[in-house]
Amino acid sequence: MTSGRRLSAIQLSKEAFAPFGDVIETTGAEERLINGGTTTRYHDLAKVDVAAENGQPLISIFRGQPFVPPVEIGMFERHPLGSQAFYPLNDRPWLVVVAHDDAGRPGDPVAFLATGRQGVNYAPGVWHHPLLALGEVSDFLIVDRGGGGENLEEAPLAAAFRIDV
Repeated sequence: MTSGRRLSAIQLSKEAFAPFGDVIETTGAEERLINGGTTTRYHDLAKVDVAAENGQPLISIFRGQPFVPPVEIGMFERHPLGSQAFYPLNDRPWLVVVAHDDAGRPGDPVAFLATGRQGVNYAPGVWHHPLLALGEVSDFLIVDRGGGGENLEEAPLAAAFRIDV
């Protein structure tokens, strides 16, 4: 299925990822001292959006099997009724691959290399590849939507592409 198309991953940043959702990281975040000054709260890092069709937030842990670069991408998925946040728990780099919508299908892809201290929150309806752990088995804290309605669309690609990391 590989077409020979290649894409290089760029470093994940709030500015570059903004069209797709939020980057979850403490760098540049609003800090609040709480609990009598013994704890720093990094406040309001992502917008959880799960209320469509009476949805409710779910918190899960996903354990991702590692991919070895170059990573071949042959499909995308999206969740039209809610956001989906991923935050790594093992301080390992991982890959984030998204695409703009192109008439109901994934458009041109963009690949980001995230540090082990950066998470993402995909906005509702954003095309993305499922979890892409790199190097070792890695755990991720996930906040997404539970409830009724159809909240998963998958789109196979006519031709796969490879991502260089």
